Amino acid sequence: MKQAKVIAEIGCNHKGDMEIAKELIKVAKIFCNADVVKFQKRNNKELLTEEQYNAPHPNPANSYGDTYGEHREYLEFDLEQNRELKEYCKELGITYSTSTWDLTSAKEIASLEPELIKIPSACNNNYEMLGWLCDNYNGEIHASTGMTTKDEIEELVAFFEAKRRNKDLVLYNCTSGYPVPFEDVCLLEITRLKENYGNRVKEIGFSGHHLGIAIDIAAYTLGATWIERHYTLDRTWKGTDHAASLEPEGIRKLVRNLKATQKALNYKEKDILDIEAFQREKLKNKK
Repeated sequence: MKQAKVIAEIGCNHKGDMEIAKELIKVAKIFCNADVVKFQKRNNKELLTEEQYNAPHPNPANSYGDTYGEHREYLEFDLEQNRELKEYCKELGITYSTSTWDLTSAKEIASLEPELIKIPSACNNNYEMLGWLCDNYNGEIHASTGMTTKDEIEELVAFFEAKRRNKDLVLYNCTSGYPVPFEDVCLLEITRLKENYGNRVKEIGFSGHHLGIAIDIAAYTLGATWIERHYTLDRTWKGTDHAASLEPEGIRKLVRNLKATQKALNYKEKDILDIEAFQREKLKNKK
């Protein structure tokens, strides 16, 4: 079975601080052995209405500004900062990626030519952005399917097929909650995605917002070859996503366990394995 790739989603867990962002990248590579780190890019004036921009943060304790718009701007890295982060990733040998939330952000990040761009669940029906990426960006496009109906998923895949970009599309099972209780993870949706789209898209992934790492192993055994988890240095930090994130030890164990599972997912090459031969001779009833 193909080895899973692990995306450590930094998102906005850097708290608007480039040094923290770089530390997250370094730890993800050197300690965690993750394959990809992922940030987020928003043009907040484009993405939010004036009312939303000027409204207070729904959870003031997590806010980095007096309004939701100010909070989002505080956490935003500009294009040159993203370029610097991509170069830092290259130096360390880990793949840089970003989720784009609007057309302007997609154009900016595409100019950096990353290997992949992620489309969050909230934006998988932004066909203006998706169409521009299909026409102008040559890398992989990964899309989550949280809060998305089955008909909307079919529409999304059909759109990529019409653009002849479906073989660059990675489709993720996802439940949009922070954190998600186990009964709402709905892992068998991976099986449905594989049955319906396994031959139509490049790969199937899993983006989890649950607690712990057991569920991710199950997702892999069901066929998800990309595993994405939110990642932070400290789950007690101020911010919305930290509590639903894994700390470095969690990402490290996840990568380790996925590699062990990949080795174990095979058939016996012969009836009696070499490791069993001595035990068979010693213990097997010969009657």
